[in-house]
Amino acid sequence: MADRFKRIRALLGDESMAKLQNATVMVVGCGAVGSFAIEALARSGIGRIVVVDFDVVEESNINRQIFALSSTIGTAKVDVARARIHDINPDTDVVAVNAYFDDNTDINVNPDFVIDAIDTAESKIALYKWCVARNIPFAASMGAALKTDAAQIRTGRIYKTSVCPLAARVRKMARAENLPDFPVVYSTEVPNRAAASAGRVFGSMVTITGTFGLRLADIAIKSIIDAKNMI
Repeated sequence: MADRFKRIRALLGDESMAKLQNATVMVVGCGAVGSFAIEALARSGIGRIVVVDFDVVEESNINRQIFALSSTIGTAKVDVARARIHDINPDTDVVAVNAYFDDNTDINVNPDFVIDAIDTAESKIALYKWCVARNIPFAASMGAALKTDAAQIRTGRIYKTSVCPLAARVRKMARAENLPDFPVVYSTEVPNRAAASAGRVFGSMVTITGTFGLRLADIAIKSIIDAKNMI
């Protein structure tokens, strides 16, 4: 088989490519942000990808989730993720965990890096505690909904974030748990509250959520190649 990763190998070199192919990355949340992170990891040659989500694809996901297609509606997101990863690279070892992540979750894996693409603050904090207890580096997505300006998306550290309401809540909860600082992707754009309905349907668009996911994958890839590169 021709080397499907020859372009990234040409850019990064054999040593870095070997690190990616020998690495395990876990992505928790396979939706609007997580699906794009997973796509980038698979196309970058990550050797083992652990995908965690409890949900199924719905028609309303199609506007912003790379796994959401007419053909995948009603299918568990982790199953769609596994099939797509294998279609990109059959050699990738995929572990699909259909579960909601909380304080009681115990996944028997030891990844080199974890990406948080979860929607709820409580689950985020549970994941961060899981990572810290195992000394696993991680990066987290803050609020991507109610935003339209990709130019205001930033990478930084949770205790230095501003504007984002979800980041403010996570900051407060992380301090209460004495969690160390960690890298995040967030936006400095003021959320458009008019785009949130009473039924907690938050307006969102793929140019924002996709950028969040790709930037998280970028942090993971750089950390694997050289931990000193992580923000």
